[in-house]
Amino acid sequence: MGLVLMFQMPLIVLLGLGALWKGTDLARAPHDRVLRFLVASLLLLMTGEILSIPAVNTAIDEATAVGVGKVVFNAVYLSGLFSLVLVFVSATSGPEAAYRRRLRIDIGLLAGALTILVGAMLATPAGMRGHSLGTPHMAQPSVASFYFAGNAYFVYAYLASALWSLRYARRASRHLKLGLLILALGFLGLTITAVNRVVLVALRIGDPGSHQGLNTVNWSLSNWAMDVAIVGICYAGVVQLVTRVRSVVHHRRLYRELAPLWKALTAAYPELVLNRSPTVSGWRSVRRSRTYEQRFYRRLIECRDGLVRLSPYLTRIAPDADLARIPADRLARHIVEALAVKPMAESPQTELPAALVASPAGDELSADARELIALSHALRERTS
Repeated sequence: MGLVLMFQMPLIVLLGLGALWKGTDLARAPHDRVLRFLVASLLLLMTGEILSIPAVNTAIDEATAVGVGKVVFNAVYLSGLFSLVLVFVSATSGPEAAYRRRLRIDIGLLAGALTILVGAMLATPAGMRGHSLGTPHMAQPSVASFYFAGNAYFVYAYLASALWSLRYARRASRHLKLGLLILALGFLGLTITAVNRVVLVALRIGDPGSHQGLNTVNWSLSNWAMDVAIVGICYAGVVQLVTRVRSVVHHRRLYRELAPLWKALTAAYPELVLNRSPTVSGWRSVRRSRTYEQRFYRRLIECRDGLVRLSPYLTRIAPDADLARIPADRLARHIVEALAVKPMAESPQTELPAALVASPAGDELSADARELIALSHALRERTS
């Protein structure tokens, strides 16, 4: 009991943290199919680990009937593995019809396995429903069917997850690739342990309680394979976390570097600023909150819109200047002068021709960001 908890508690905590992390992402992107299956998988697998704790399983049996805890655990855990397989399936680009066909197949496999599990438990005499792999009643067809069906689905889900992990590892970045390869190795190990359990059940039909050595070795292999899978998950998670943190730090820096230009332009054109949603609390606030990446891109757009609005006054201040290619320090000076001559209120009937201002050297968004940040730096130096 103590060893089981010592192994399971870190896994439960890890799955819970993963569900919380990805649940926050899902709140911001509720229509993301991959995230939905990932969060569902993490929650179901965490719940399954909790249900597999002997004390919890026994409590369910005492509150209902013997065997219910075992059925509930298998239903939840197999559903978690089903969701895990669909994480990989959903992440694959392709026609929607192919995805829906694969979804129907996986739903059918899960439904078939769960139907056999429930039917086998109901067909088992009440006195035998507390069975385990070491039960002396393995020759009972309903008992053997229960373990054959459950472990057959384990074989499918673990093997499918291993193959999907290997497939995605081939096109992943170097660090993420290593995490996926470790994860695939763990899943392959878990596949072997599920196959071994099928073999053990077949051997014990004619000789109950036999081949204890195989069961002991397989138990150790299962723990080892799960540890490897956890290492792969943690490694891939840490890589994603580091990438996320670096992205947040990078975009927050860019967001702040645009501040001088943004403040000058939005002070003249306050209507450019995206209206904030009404103040909300709780989960809805997480869903509506913008990341630093989103804030940066929004600020970039607002700066570009402000320059378009200001461009007629820039052409009036510097009629002979090439506003698209002019150096940032000179353009910053013209912006200050243009803002000074711009009237507080513009007549809506007045048509002002726009001009291209601070055109980037390339078409990519990063080039536009570099151009506007250089202009923002020059404006800060001139107004400070």
